[in-house]
Amino acid sequence: MGFKPENTYDAEEKIWCGSPYREYYAPDLSIGEIIFQEMKRHPKLTAQISATENTVLTREELHLNSMRVASFMRRLGMVQSDIVGIMARNTTHIFAVVYGCFFNGIAFHSLNISYEESTTEKLFNITKPRIVFCDGEEYEKVKSATADLNVMIVTMRNHHKDSISIEEVLATPVQDDFTPSRLDHGNDQTLAILCSSGTTGTPKAVTITNHRKIFSTCTHLTVDDVQYTHSTLDWVTGLMTTITSGVYSTTRIIADNLFDPVRLLSVIEQYKVTWLLQAPSHMAMLVNCKEFEQANLHSIRYYLYGGGHCSVEVQNRIRNSLLSDCLHMVYAFTEVGPISMNRNFDEKPNSTGRLLGGIKLKIINEKLETLGPNEVGEVCVYNGQYWAGYYGNPEESQKIRDTNLWFHSGDLGYMDNDGFLYLVDRKKDMLKYQNIMYYPGDIEEIVSKMPEVSEVCVFGIWNQFNGDEAAAAVVKKVGSQIEAQDIVDYVKSHTDAKYKQLHGGVIIVDDLIRSANGKTNRQATKAHFLDIKDRK
Repeated sequence: MGFKPENTYDAEEKIWCGSPYREYYAPDLSIGEIIFQEMKRHPKLTAQISATENTVLTREELHLNSMRVASFMRRLGMVQSDIVGIMARNTTHIFAVVYGCFFNGIAFHSLNISYEESTTEKLFNITKPRIVFCDGEEYEKVKSATADLNVMIVTMRNHHKDSISIEEVLATPVQDDFTPSRLDHGNDQTLAILCSSGTTGTPKAVTITNHRKIFSTCTHLTVDDVQYTHSTLDWVTGLMTTITSGVYSTTRIIADNLFDPVRLLSVIEQYKVTWLLQAPSHMAMLVNCKEFEQANLHSIRYYLYGGGHCSVEVQNRIRNSLLSDCLHMVYAFTEVGPISMNRNFDEKPNSTGRLLGGIKLKIINEKLETLGPNEVGEVCVYNGQYWAGYYGNPEESQKIRDTNLWFHSGDLGYMDNDGFLYLVDRKKDMLKYQNIMYYPGDIEEIVSKMPEVSEVCVFGIWNQFNGDEAAAAVVKKVGSQIEAQDIVDYVKSHTDAKYKQLHGGVIIVDDLIRSANGKTNRQATKAHFLDIKDRK
């Protein structure tokens, strides 16, 4: 088997290591400086095409717009300790805002547009941005949420009469000797602030540094590549795509619509997308639409996904539509960035792959003892980078990263004898039926093999006699006539384990409940299940 990349294992310490991290740029350059230089190198190349707004920007035009935004901030007297707020869709000029922040060494804090006002208020009160860039649709929400802050609001589209429009910002003159700012604290300085998934309460403000491992999975990109992700800037995948398209001078396709699998298929074919980054939920929606069977995905050379579990069946249907074996899962979390990638699907179809360069990993039990191969425990990761923690939240920062700088992921998993990582479930999602511990993912794996099932989410319903009884919300495939009892019966016939049964029942739903970042929200889906059951 030709496993890639190469990993090593220290049997005494029980620690797995990826290959040494390789720097592709001078180590003192910030991400903003790299993108600034690369934009000047390829001025006439197409930088960005909006599939929904029908706009096209060359790298020269995007570069100039980015300098105009940066100059606007400089005229306001903004310094590198200031924060810029973002709550916007992928519209034409939002990426000039991002690059403008990079050029000035000013971090931005990006929120999802679906956050309600109370969550928006809590998050912006943590970072206290001086200026917020948002769509006109979110103007009133942002204004109300930041009422106690002295905030300037710039709208990106559908401008409110009391806001500054992005067009006014882009009218700012740029000095002939404009250069990107050197970072006050070098590459340890915060580049951006994103939000945690928020499945257990108010999202935390996660700092991302200027260290370049965030684009370590994309060093293969060239000027001939066409990138697409539907992720907005509050997702680490949206941030990564924004950075890599700037660093590697690719053409990036953007869209500001709600995710539509049929439209995505059209975008891929029309613009000959070569690099696609998706959430598993979007992949399931893609293969579940009738247009998928006739779709042309032959332009794609790199198809990456991450952020959750994707059934083997969905992966195989997508792989069968590609010209090459280029569908790879990337395991990452916002605090760390990319950790592993599976380039060996045929040999290890359920694995998240081997470690990427510069990453160390260990598996620990509840006594904090380090475990060996094939032993399940919590996945802990060391990336050798400085991390500023959760913005304004040292208590939670200390919970996820210990004094030896290991991140405790909250994911349960194990490494096999070949150094491939397998994720079992979230530590917090572990269930107990009649004193036997089990994982929702065990039952989800069974249900996902049903030909009529598109997506499934399993959770525990408390029973005073049995403990956690598994229940499920299931999205059926288009045209399927499957019923709830069919799913209960299927699980019963495919496992002998009495505790791995759907004792709590099943509901058929049009879609699972998701967090703002697109991940399945297990707790919210469970609440929806209970609400439906209570009404029956």
